[in-house]
Amino acid sequence: MATSQVTAALAAHPFLEGLNPNHLEKLAQLAFEVTFEPDQIIFREGDPSSFFYLITSGKVALEIAAPGRFITIQTLTEGDELGWSSLLEQVNKQFRARCIDPVRALAFDGPRVIAACEEDHEFGYMVLRKILAIVADRLTATRLQVVDVYSAKGAHGK
Repeated sequence: MATSQVTAALAAHPFLEGLNPNHLEKLAQLAFEVTFEPDQIIFREGDPSSFFYLITSGKVALEIAAPGRFITIQTLTEGDELGWSSLLEQVNKQFRARCIDPVRALAFDGPRVIAACEEDHEFGYMVLRKILAIVADRLTATRLQVVDVYSAKGAHGK
């Protein structure tokens, strides 16, 4: 994907809504396109942080390990983001990311984005605010799933 196509894809992604053109161009220089197949594991819970993704098509299940199974916390689709922990130093993945459909995404190497944030504090502040919104969304999804799992147990007598 050419840089102009990457810039256009970034400008259309909801995560980057309201981003100033200079910051959009900065991200375009760091982005590259990736694809994943159905059932492919993008990363596992506890893996060291690596890449941050903006999903452009497909579905990804965010899952946590439970005894004998995985629980889906959230299903991400086009317009969602994945791998927020990659934008923090020394934070491992909080979930397993498994493709449900073929997935296309724009990927960013976390350390390179962190370096760009350190270099341009206005850009870094914008990235931080957007990442915090993702973390809040994941916490809400996790809370709702835990409530659902425990209320289902209570409704069945254990």
